[in-house]
Amino acid sequence: MAVQGVEQTILRDPALFYWILFPISIVMILTGILRHYATVLMNSTPRSPSTLAESRERLALLRGVNLRNNACSVLNRESFEMRKNYMISGFRSGAFLKDPNNRGQPPANPMTDPAGMEAMMGMMKGNMMMMVPQTLIMSWINAFFSGFVILKLPFPLTIRFKSMLQSGVMTRDLDVRWVSSLSWYFLNLMGLQSVFGFILGSDNAANQMAQQMGMANPAAMVNPLQPGQDPDKLYLNEAENLEVMEHFCILDGVEERILQNFAPQGI
Repeated sequence: MAVQGVEQTILRDPALFYWILFPISIVMILTGILRHYATVLMNSTPRSPSTLAESRERLALLRGVNLRNNACSVLNRESFEMRKNYMISGFRSGAFLKDPNNRGQPPANPMTDPAGMEAMMGMMKGNMMMMVPQTLIMSWINAFFSGFVILKLPFPLTIRFKSMLQSGVMTRDLDVRWVSSLSWYFLNLMGLQSVFGFILGSDNAANQMAQQMGMANPAAMVNPLQPGQDPDKLYLNEAENLEVMEHFCILDGVEERILQNFAPQGI
């Protein structure tokens, strides 16, 4: 095993830096850009509400969430309590439902709902745009660049990072700071979010980690009630969240705080 405290050096061909590290990084960036524009082209426009009752059912839940998140900005206690009681009463009575007569019944089957089928097709498109490029790039790296050590990190790491940084070439004697070509692909996969944000903007579809967590869903801002969900249960949960919320306004005592900040010292 490598002796602790002794600098480990490996004679490497300098061409590896230009013929492996740069191509993998450039291919990963170009693939992310292509995935972003392909996802934008394949995404269908979210379906707008057809009736006023359907629009009210969608926006009621967002109103409750916005009240919880932004009530502390400018609302005084009286205004907050009035809005809070109105939202809780509407959520519990089912006044915001599109069809209050169907309250308590199981939600419609997403397979028979056109909106549900559209959402499922959108998920399949997103998974395809994520899995196909990832499989092709991993096959390309395994076929041409497998087993190469391309760089050494300039900072020390613990032994727990060895399996992550030395995939394909992991040995007992190799220092943990050496990075293999396959591990460089995984580091780019997780570390290029800021590059994509700079090139494509913060709201981009090139971030695979965000897609895996289900964050890349443009329809969520239009319709928070996804197919297969029961709006009544979501309303009751939101009513409980609002009920336990206590009023707090950032403008309370603002006059005293301003006077304390601008008061002369020593008074």
